Amino acid sequence: MSDLEKYIEERKEKDKEFKEDFDSGYNDFKIGVLLKMAREEAGLTQEELANIIQTKKTAISRIENHADDIKLSTLKRFADALGKELKIEII
Repeated sequence: MSDLEKYIEERKEKDKEFKEDFDSGYNDFKIGVLLKMAREEAGLTQEELANIIQTKKTAISRIENHADDIKLSTLKRFADALGKELKIEII
């Protein structure tokens, strides 16, 4: 089981509303979690990342927790700041 899958299972157990809305919001949630994991892997706080990409800590939090309408340009800035490559696939 991946780290992402473990996180999802733990959150489902703790948050009834999350569990009920999981399927409809899974893709948005997955993007936010992947971004959070990449930030943490880079050893950055939300505040540090916000300073790098010239935004506010609250914007980083919103992206990580509610990535339902995130622009590609924002994803690119996020990835660049973490030294990552943004890859988008249509399968």
